[in-house]
Amino acid sequence: MVMRFLAALAALFMTVSAGLAEIGPDGLHDAPWIRETSMDLSADLAAANAEGKRLMLIFEQRGCVYCTRMHEKVFSRPKIARYLAENYYVVQINFKGDRPVTDFDGDRRSERQISGKWGILLTPTILFVDTQVPAGKTLSQGVVAVIPGAVSAKQTMDMLQWVRREGYKGG
Repeated sequence: MVMRFLAALAALFMTVSAGLAEIGPDGLHDAPWIRETSMDLSADLAAANAEGKRLMLIFEQRGCVYCTRMHEKVFSRPKIARYLAENYYVVQINFKGDRPVTDFDGDRRSERQISGKWGILLTPTILFVDTQVPAGKTLSQGVVAVIPGAVSAKQTMDMLQWVRREGYKGG
């Protein structure tokens, strides 16, 4: 009887915790498809292109309930997680962070400052970058699509596929 109870309790815990997103040491959500990078966007775009992937930036902050919602309800879905891993080079930026980020135009600022430069007002915000950003241009001039805030799994998948097939070019 006790063994059945413990087994049922363990199964319940595994079911409940399966959707929970991992939190990294910086307090931001962690996922296998998020890259550790030098935070130089030109280098990140070159790496994404070399892998045949699209560059995606996700702005998050510690304690963001909407970021948690996206990680637990959307990004945790196997189809979406697999699509991200196979098609996107994802760079996470801490909306209130201090790590230096280098924009395409060479401007180097903290994550917090660069978020302001690019007009990021809420988290999560997801920016999709074109495959080429001309020299001297900023990230803002190279963005082809934005997801401002938490959206449904269907909306997320639709946007991921639309950007991947370059729907913004009218095709």
